Amino acid sequence: MPLDQDQFRAIVSGRRRDLLAQVLKFALGPASVGYRLAVGVRNSLYDHQMLSMHRVSVPVLCVGNLTTGGTGKTPLVVWLARLMSQKGLRAAILTRGYKARRACTAHHDTKVGNAHPATDEPAELAAACPGVPVIVNPDRIAGAAEAIRNHGAQVLLMDDGFQHRRLGRNLDIVTIDATCPFGYGRLLPAGLLREPVSGLTRAHAVVLTRSDQVSEETLRRIETQIRRIDPDLLVARSIHAPVGARRSDGVEIPPDELKGKKVFAFCGLANPTAFFTTAKACGCVLAGSQTYDDHYAYAQRDLADLCQAARSYGAELLLTTQKDWTKIASLSRPDDAVPTAYLAVELRFTAGGDMLMALIEQTLAGTIPAL
Repeated sequence: MPLDQDQFRAIVSGRRRDLLAQVLKFALGPASVGYRLAVGVRNSLYDHQMLSMHRVSVPVLCVGNLTTGGTGKTPLVVWLARLMSQKGLRAAILTRGYKARRACTAHHDTKVGNAHPATDEPAELAAACPGVPVIVNPDRIAGAAEAIRNHGAQVLLMDDGFQHRRLGRNLDIVTIDATCPFGYGRLLPAGLLREPVSGLTRAHAVVLTRSDQVSEETLRRIETQIRRIDPDLLVARSIHAPVGARRSDGVEIPPDELKGKKVFAFCGLANPTAFFTTAKACGCVLAGSQTYDDHYAYAQRDLADLCQAARSYGAELLLTTQKDWTKIASLSRPDDAVPTAYLAVELRFTAGGDMLMALIEQTLAGTIPAL
């Protein structure tokens, strides 16, 4: 029987210690060794220039991670896109798109070119960055060419590109989730690591996300481990700060009005606990919750069940994330359903933000082509 996301995490993290879990964890070990070998060979080929990177005519700023899913890359990409706009620069976002097989361009209304729907994260990026084209293409080099040729991009922001080394980049920023920093110390499928932690030697900066959800001691321990790999690596801390909730009828609920509000929360994320923790930090009273696998495709029946659950728990609000919102917005709700909303968050730096901005300035200096 296939494992769902929660069962998989429980096994690789060691939370499940029953005999079946131990057998499955042991069985994943050889596959992890094979994965490590494949990743090591591929990186070595790039390091020794036996595989070549393709450089484009504009600077590329890359946001990526070491682990699979859930590290908070999207808010950082949004922050970078807004920073570029503040500087008067024309940016475009490059993303592979979850399970995307065809190219498309997402716009702020989440409609896309070429009649192909954008997946959840590209749609979320497009909604959060009006005026910034989001190029969805598994071929990042082709996506870069489109962004420059068709959209006049002066800066490219590559989402989830740390392991995608074909497209050269000027700056690599790695996000590390402070609540689960190193993927339980093992590579896929025995852990969550996409590559060994030593891969940080290729990065220029690390942004610790969800820094408010762990202790100061934990943060220092993470930073110490990072600096053992590269003592000079810039390390910044950030939080996902709630800026309010937005309802399906267009009403915006400011953060102070969320305090004491009884909500039923649901999400399909790689790290659902972080969302529920953020909701509770706003002062929301969690009447009940429901989790789905990351990138879950909601059906009409799912939303009907959620609305019924919210009513049965006496919730005043059915609350989700913006990523999940992009997938339920077109579904119809029962007439007697409680209001549905998504919790809007933005990245805020608590330490190292100024140093990161200075590094970005230094990276862009003299590299921006004229319009």
